Amino acid sequence: MSITLLATVLLSVVIGLSLGLLGGGGSILTVPILTYVAGLDPKEAIAASLFVVGVTSAVSAIDHARKKRVKWRTGLVFGAAGMAGAFAGGLLGGRIPGTILMIAFALMMVATSIAMIRGRKNKTATPHDGELPILKVVIEGLIVGLVTGLVGAGGGFLVVPALALLGGLSMPIAVGTSLVVIAMKSFAGLAGYLTTVTLDWGLVAAVTAAAVVGSLIGSRLTGRIPEAALRKGFGIFVLFMGVFVLVQELPTPWGAGLAVTAGILAAAAAACWFFLPRCPLRSSVSSSNVAETPT
Repeated sequence: MSITLLATVLLSVVIGLSLGLLGGGGSILTVPILTYVAGLDPKEAIAASLFVVGVTSAVSAIDHARKKRVKWRTGLVFGAAGMAGAFAGGLLGGRIPGTILMIAFALMMVATSIAMIRGRKNKTATPHDGELPILKVVIEGLIVGLVTGLVGAGGGFLVVPALALLGGLSMPIAVGTSLVVIAMKSFAGLAGYLTTVTLDWGLVAAVTAAAVVGSLIGSRLTGRIPEAALRKGFGIFVLFMGVFVLVQELPTPWGAGLAVTAGILAAAAAACWFFLPRCPLRSSVSSSNVAETPT
């Protein structure tokens, strides 16, 4: 086994861990790993990520369902609507330059991360665990499905916010339900990509097996972490990966400038958090946590 393949397989465990714990983030990790570590073409990486994330999500969803963290009606309706959009997105994505797909992928990651970090607009609303209105689920499913197929994202980093922020589901239920949606949409998007892309199935199988192991570990950790911390951690993780992909894909002057700017902002945030007693960042997080704690 080559060092490149070994590194790819080991990192794939983190892919599954992200899916099992957060209900998303699989493609956010899979696409960069297959592109920058395994050396696949962006289109091949996107298509392969759809298979890896689809299988891993299906396995992890079973474990979540056993713990009653899946809303089947919401998940199946969302997934069915998303499959139509994902197939169309997969057909379209196979005909768009890889660099453009990667930049679009990263921009959506950044936008979603900001929504997750900020939280619900109505902070007085208490998360619930009921089914969501079908019409709303269908519309959101079609939109997220199109994005799934187009940029190779299994959709968790869009589905979880849709279920948790817009739908009002608690994070553990949003995570479990999103895995059902991700599995359905990923396979639909893959079908669209396979009309124009050929995959190395040996590599895909190795990555998938490692990711499944990680997903089983992650699913056992869900529910043991405070909801506010889980949501904000998910958002920060997605933001970091989005900036990383942008730095890799943008032309040299712009990519380097973004890297320097991100570094300065991160350093400023860290200095504020650790050295200023009245840091606005700490205050906003504390008030958010209080608002999201059920009474």
